[in-house]
Amino acid sequence: MREYVLLSSVVLLLALLATPALALLAPLSDDELLAKSDLVALVRVLSVTCTAVTKDKMTGQDLPSYSAKAELMEVIKGDEAKGGDVTITFHAIPTGLLGPRTVYYYPGEMVWTHLVRDGEAYTTTWWNGRGDLVSKAVITKLPTKPGETVEVPRRSGHSGN
Repeated sequence: MREYVLLSSVVLLLALLATPALALLAPLSDDELLAKSDLVALVRVLSVTCTAVTKDKMTGQDLPSYSAKAELMEVIKGDEAKGGDVTITFHAIPTGLLGPRTVYYYPGEMVWTHLVRDGEAYTTTWWNGRGDLVSKAVITKLPTKPGETVEVPRRSGHSGN
C-alpha cells in the first residue's frame, strides 16, 4: 500500500510539472484560420509605433504594445480594398513563456496574414495567423517608448488612404 501511495504521489507531481507543456496553444488549420479571419491579405508594413508600455504583474518585465500601419497589397478575404491601409495592433509577451503567443510586424516586410477586426484596427487571428514572408523587414528593432515610431517610405505609385 505504501508503494502505491508513493507511486501515486510521483505520478501526480509529474502531471503537475507537465501542465505548462499542456498549455501550448495548438495551431489553427488553414481552413480554420480562413473561417475565423475577417481579413486575409498580403500586407507591406509601413510603420510600427509603440503605443504603451505596461509592467507584467508576474515577471515585472516591461511589455510594449504596438500599432502597425500596413498597406494591403492583395486581399483574399475581407471588406478592405487592395491598396488601402489598415492598422494592426499587437503586444509583447513576457520572455520565457512556452510556445508562441503573439505575432510581431516589422517595417518593410511583406507578409501574408490572417486578421480579425478589433474595434477600428485588426489583430492577428491566432499565433500561427502570420503566413509566408514575401519580403524581409528593412527594420527589425521595434521602438520601446510610447510615441516612438519606426517606418519605411511608401512605394512610389501607391497612395494608401
